[in-house]
Amino acid sequence: MLFSALGCVLLFALITWQVMARGPLLRLDVRVDHQIVGTGPGWLSGGLSDLGNTEVALPVLVLAMAYALWRGSRRDVLVAALAMAAVPALVVPLKLWTARSGPLDPSTGYFPSGHSATAMVAYGGAALLLMPYVRRNWPVPVAVILTVATGTGLLLHGYHWPLDVLASWLLCGALLLVTASCMRRSSSRTPGC
Repeated sequence: MLFSALGCVLLFALITWQVMARGPLLRLDVRVDHQIVGTGPGWLSGGLSDLGNTEVALPVLVLAMAYALWRGSRRDVLVAALAMAAVPALVVPLKLWTARSGPLDPSTGYFPSGHSATAMVAYGGAALLLMPYVRRNWPVPVAVILTVATGTGLLLHGYHWPLDVLASWLLCGALLLVTASCMRRSSSRTPGC
C-alpha cells in the first residue's frame, strides 16, 4: 500500500510540475476540456458537482463515523477525521501556490480541485469505516461512483480542468491508502500509525 501511495504522490508531482511549467500535459488538458465542457444537461452536471460540497459529503462521513464509533472503532474514527482534516491543509496551500485559473473563470485557485478532494476523502473514509460491518463490499463501489460522479460534474459544468480533478484524485488516493493502512493496523492492533 505504501508503494501505491508513493506512486500516487509521484504522479501528482508530475501533474503539478506540468501545470506550473505549462508543459505538454497542460496543453492536452485544455484541448480535452474544450471538448467536454457544456456537454450534457447543466442541471445534471451541476448536481453531480454538488456531491463534492462539504454540506453534502461531510454528513455522509459523519454518519459513518457515528456508526463506527457506536460499534467501538474509536481509533478508526480518529484516523478518518484526521484524513478529512488533512484535505484543506493540503489543498488550500496548493491552490495558492499554483494560482491556476478555472476554465470559465479568470480568478485563480482551481488546482487541485477541492470538491474532488472533499468527495474522495469523505466518501472513501465513510466506505473504509463501514467495510468491517457489512457482508458485501458495497461501500467501496458506492464511494468510487460518488467520487467519479463529482469529478465528472465538475468537468462537464466547466468548474475545473481535467488535471485539477485528476490531481485531487491522486493526492487523496495517497491519503486514503495511508488512512486504510492505519485503519487496518488499528483493527489488527499493530502499532505504527
